[in-house]
Amino acid sequence: MDELMQTESIVLAPFGAHHVGGALALSRAVGWAHRREDWEMIRSLSEGRVALAGGRVVGTALMTPFGDTCSAINMIIVDESQRGRGVGRKLTTAVLELAGGRECRLTATNDGLPLYEKLGFVATHQILRHQGIAGQVDAPENVEWIDPGALPAIKALDRMAFGADRDAVYNALAREGSFAAIRRGDRIVAFAATRLFGKGEVVGPVVAENSEQARDLLAFILSGKEGRIVRVDIPEQTGLSSPLEDWGLPRGGTVVAMVRGAAVRSDTPAVQTFCLASQAIG
Repeated sequence: MDELMQTESIVLAPFGAHHVGGALALSRAVGWAHRREDWEMIRSLSEGRVALAGGRVVGTALMTPFGDTCSAINMIIVDESQRGRGVGRKLTTAVLELAGGRECRLTATNDGLPLYEKLGFVATHQILRHQGIAGQVDAPENVEWIDPGALPAIKALDRMAFGADRDAVYNALAREGSFAAIRRGDRIVAFAATRLFGKGEVVGPVVAENSEQARDLLAFILSGKEGRIVRVDIPEQTGLSSPLEDWGLPRGGTVVAMVRGAAVRSDTPAVQTFCLASQAIG
């Protein structure tokens, strides 16, 4: 699987930088908002496979590793002309092999659920997409922008909430966007990130001790984005849909969070993830 694999007229190959243009065309064809920059960011963090037909990219799949214990399986797209031929299954199987013994997480549409269940994934909860033009939001006084020097503390909080090492993801987020945080004394206890994405901006991850902190972080960031297109992806259990709708971000599509080979956590983390960096990487 590390080299080329032939299946009829479809070839699976390692996903290289020269495949980004073809991947971008695929994602646009299925209505995804990703820019070239968004593809380049996720590819830089990942290993992947492309399906080629006559040299043309007709399918993609990526595996984003989080240390040695966890990964995200993402960016699975198959060109409409190649569907029903098992290409999606072959791509997904290929990147699962890249994950090795890591726990694998992904988000699935209802159409994708049957395939992922056959491959050993189990549904855990729903992810809700909120997107719209941000309205007027009052900024709370307990949140502040923070500089890159706080990145080690941010990474530590995320590791506690997510249960795996996403240092490379946060290095990329620091290059692409900005962070806001809530402090208790000199210690950061909650944070949120924001960056450009698709046709607008995205807010996430948001990691906090409770929903009140998460709401304050969102309000602080959205207070500076009035009139802009903003997207926020939230686990359904966070209960943040109502304020997001009040702030001009109505609920849109829903996907299902799934996991394969989940590790059992013995601890109860002091913080949790209230908003995702993206559906691709959690």
